Amino acid sequence: MEITAENILWLGSILLFLSILTTRAGHRFGVPALLLFLGVGMLVGSDGLGIVFSNQRDAQFIGMIALIIILFSGGMDTKYSDIKPVATQGVVLATFGVLLTALFTGLFIYLVTGFLPEGYRFNLLESFLLASVMSSTDSASVFSILRNNGVTLKQNMRPLLELESGSNDPMAYMLTIVLIQAITTQSSNWAQMVGLFFYQLIMGAVCGYLLGKICNRALRRSGLQTEALYPIMILAFAFFTFAITEKINANGYLAVYVGGLVVGNVRYSQTEGIRNFFDGMAWLAQIIIFLTLGLLVNPLELLPIAGIGLMVGVFMILISRPLAVFACLAPFRKMTKAARLFTSWVGLRGAVPIIFATYPLVAEIPKAPIMFNIVFFITIISLVVQGTTIPIVARWLKLGEPVTV
Repeated sequence: MEITAENILWLGSILLFLSILTTRAGHRFGVPALLLFLGVGMLVGSDGLGIVFSNQRDAQFIGMIALIIILFSGGMDTKYSDIKPVATQGVVLATFGVLLTALFTGLFIYLVTGFLPEGYRFNLLESFLLASVMSSTDSASVFSILRNNGVTLKQNMRPLLELESGSNDPMAYMLTIVLIQAITTQSSNWAQMVGLFFYQLIMGAVCGYLLGKICNRALRRSGLQTEALYPIMILAFAFFTFAITEKINANGYLAVYVGGLVVGNVRYSQTEGIRNFFDGMAWLAQIIIFLTLGLLVNPLELLPIAGIGLMVGVFMILISRPLAVFACLAPFRKMTKAARLFTSWVGLRGAVPIIFATYPLVAEIPKAPIMFNIVFFITIISLVVQGTTIPIVARWLKLGEPVTV
């Protein structure tokens, strides 16, 4: 198909329309909408209806824009009063939890792939790179599924899981970048990398807080005559927050989430309209990002890695994620065993790991295409196995109640 403005618009509108319709079927049958968005993208892709999209840099850029919107919207919907009791647990899971998940999973990948043919065998650095890409839980998946599963969670589980997923991307991002540098340069100053990580983490949070305060001040003093301009002004601040934070080599994703927290916890006369705007934008961002990633993958290329993908996916769900969660939450004795088990189960993989998997592709790491396909395959497993069973597991652990209307 010839790429013209008209073709892009009519095809894009059809894909958006199909994706919106699939949410109704997904809700009826308990299938995560995000998985259906991926499916629509794969259906019309190169191995489906034949639409070819293979530009990793464009996919990375689209994913970045979508994540800014999703993280900012997620931050706006989170109340300080909800996360205050679980802030320490959330930060520990977002840092040490990600690190332990990457460590356990990387060692498993290294040991298991040692028995595979050379093309599918990963050395230690490659194994840890693949594990690091998948080490964070996905904010888009967690926000979407927890807020649309028809279950009210007890014991502050929802704010804990949303805080973790909204703030754990910096650790996974840093691990990914550090390991890519180590592989491409064959050397790395680890002390400098550790210092850079803490700089990114601290400055990302500081930038998000300060710019969120500036945004609130600007909103109060703007005196805009048209209410519809207020959410657009906030959206501009979200993009500015990410860009300026990245300019000083801090973590823009964390800054955006923190900025959303600061803006969302101040009430304005336009608050309801602002929230409705960002809810719609977050859904649009989720649809676009999952459609794009579905188009990027070639489903037939998933078959050769299905075996290793299945083994690693099951290991992450049943062993590495629970080990990391129980180790991180051991000091918090007030948390029940049921809460720890549920936290282990909601280790959803989604758009973020797939986006991070494009970084090795762009860096031209030799086994990057195999890594990308493995990450994509594991994301599908996670959304199918964990995403569809969250309400069931919550009720089984006596942590969830159906929403009464």
